[in-house]
Amino acid sequence: MKLDVFDLENKKVGDLELDDSVFGTDVREHLFWEVVNWQRARRRAGTHKTKGRSEVKGGGKKPWRQKGTGRARQGTIRAPHWVGGGTVFGPTPRDYSYSMPKKKRRAALKSALSMKARDGKIRIIDSLELPEIKTKRAVKLLQNFEANAGLFVDVTERNEGSNDVSHNDNLRLSVRNLNNAKYLAAEGLNIEDLLRYDFLFLSKEAAAQVQEVLK
Repeated sequence: MKLDVFDLENKKVGDLELDDSVFGTDVREHLFWEVVNWQRARRRAGTHKTKGRSEVKGGGKKPWRQKGTGRARQGTIRAPHWVGGGTVFGPTPRDYSYSMPKKKRRAALKSALSMKARDGKIRIIDSLELPEIKTKRAVKLLQNFEANAGLFVDVTERNEGSNDVSHNDNLRLSVRNLNNAKYLAAEGLNIEDLLRYDFLFLSKEAAAQVQEVLK
């Protein structure tokens, strides 16, 4: 598969050959549902909590004597059927994440990329470097390609002598206030964001890195 390479003004400056095993595979849409659910489950905080009868404050004293009042016997005002009492079988903190085979995740990514390529929704950009941090420049970039929403993917560089990485900050900070655009590092490419945004903008280096990892 060969795709055109454009500059930021949507002018063709070359072409790039892509591997069919990554950008031309069969689209297996059922994997999208599985992987998106897996991603969302991993993001769930799981910090929900209600108090049981043993955790609710108060209720140490028997509200009235056992017999002779004409009322039903009660042991504590913090029983579940009392207002302010404990909750029965309420939610407790838990981990919602679960494992998914790496082959499935890779197959889903290939399917999503292939679907974008098939539908003509991938744009390979020679360089995604913006001259300055400016939201208007990001908006103009989307307009140049007549895209109503876009996912921008570029490579990162590891800083020498440390574990820190440098992002394309001009682009990242320019799109952060847009609800129809998002920046991702190439290693962070995922199914949910691929499906959420209409167009995928890949720098040449990012396309090569994604292809190298997935093929």
